[in-house]
Amino acid sequence: MDPVDQDDCDLPPLPSFRYHPDPLGTGSVIAAEVACVSCEQLRPYAYTGPVYAVEELVDVLCPWCIADGSAAAQFDAEFTDITWSVSDDVSEAPTDEVVHRTPGFSGWQQERWLHHCGDAAAFLGAAGVAELTGLPDALESLRREGRLDGWPADQIERYLAALDKNGPPTAYLFRCLHCGAHLAYSDFT
Repeated sequence: MDPVDQDDCDLPPLPSFRYHPDPLGTGSVIAAEVACVSCEQLRPYAYTGPVYAVEELVDVLCPWCIADGSAAAQFDAEFTDITWSVSDDVSEAPTDEVVHRTPGFSGWQQERWLHHCGDAAAFLGAAGVAELTGLPDALESLRREGRLDGWPADQIERYLAALDKNGPPTAYLFRCLHCGAHLAYSDFT
């Protein structure tokens, strides 16, 4: 993939993704001139996240084919493996949108998509302690995760202080689309 210099050209706007509002910022989409394997058009952006499909996709997909669902339909593909972690109060519509029409993201192990207020939350990106400072609700969700794993309070605080956006352990930050609460879970190798 040849990188596209965003300063030298007027790139078309990306499709809007309700549950992943900044896929360029999270790195799930990059500016790179590619021929999309789904629509076969030359596109200025490429999807870099996970694809769960019947056949292995070694070529690239464009964000437009993800947004309109054509890539998921054509390749029987999913971009996030979340169906096992959806709570009962979330309807099928948001789950279908996240799985089939939203760019996924890569984590250290198995990714999870968080939910709140009966809906999928918006993925904001990987986060370390610096990005979580000032987000007490996200930090509390990480503390709750540690308590559920049986960790003592001092171990949880040391773990939170070690969170790094670029290396394990890493938190994955979400925001509820209804109440604005920040949520997070963490992962490490």
